[in-house]
Amino acid sequence: MASFSNLPIACNDHRVSIIGGGKVGSTLAHRIAQKNLANVVLLDVVEGMPQGIALDLMQAQGLDYHNREIKGTNDYADTASSDIVVITAGIPRKPGMNRDDLIKINAKIVVEVAQKAIVHSPDALYIVVTNPLDVMTYLAWQTTGLPTNRVMGMAGVLDSARFQTFIAMELGVSVTDVRALVIGSHGDSMVPLPRYSTVGGIPITELMDAETIKRLSDRTRNGGAEIVSLMRTGGAYTAPASAACSMVEAILHNQSRVLPAAAYLQGEYGLNDIFIGVPTRLGCRGIETVIELDLTDTERAALHESAESVRQNIELAWAMLGNN
Repeated sequence: MASFSNLPIACNDHRVSIIGGGKVGSTLAHRIAQKNLANVVLLDVVEGMPQGIALDLMQAQGLDYHNREIKGTNDYADTASSDIVVITAGIPRKPGMNRDDLIKINAKIVVEVAQKAIVHSPDALYIVVTNPLDVMTYLAWQTTGLPTNRVMGMAGVLDSARFQTFIAMELGVSVTDVRALVIGSHGDSMVPLPRYSTVGGIPITELMDAETIKRLSDRTRNGGAEIVSLMRTGGAYTAPASAACSMVEAILHNQSRVLPAAAYLQGEYGLNDIFIGVPTRLGCRGIETVIELDLTDTERAALHESAESVRQNIELAWAMLGNN
């Protein structure tokens, strides 16, 4: 009789650890497994919760047609030797809160997570999803001491996807023909760039008037808050998980994709010592290149204003953590 006991679980041994088993983390685990990108470790401090989610996802293997292992755990030792660590841990926004209201609680969580994760996965790339994202990415970088190319925040991919969706809805066109770009912080001061947003290669500035573009830009800035307001008991998780998955895929498949991410700037755009959303080339080494666009004076001023908001919140976070 033939024996199948030694067949491998997966076609390669890539491992992605997701720290935080909430809706974003669990949905991201599902996305990664469905795409057959890597084995997944889902970690959360709540005993039994990540184990239950992992078992549920494993029971869908035959229906989702993948052979990835998904492990739920409360022990950081299980995340050892990860290729990528995605930090989603922290409290989500509630109605009436903005991302910056989360600084005090989430700063402590992200620093603790980064301290524990780096012990077991010192060679990993780190993607931060926890809000306020640009600030948390800076804290994770400082805590781990990693080279700047190996730490990044998921923001621009999500913000650009929201702008892309609103443009498609407004014009009644297929979203697949729309390309949109949003830079700056993942917050109210983000900077949609209509000049670099197109439909079938045509800039949206030639397809809609300034008032419409402003309305869509404002809706993009409030994209997360709009969902929080509608749901009342939670926030967005499907699109954030898909955005993070796009980054994971670009890294694991070494795609050198041009994606906006919260990257460390060292003079680009006239900014230094800050993580903020800009176009990047993303591959197996993480942030391979920061792409510097030729911004107008107005766009550049908006980006600097956004950066100043991030810088103030970084200082606030350090003060709250007692590191000022």
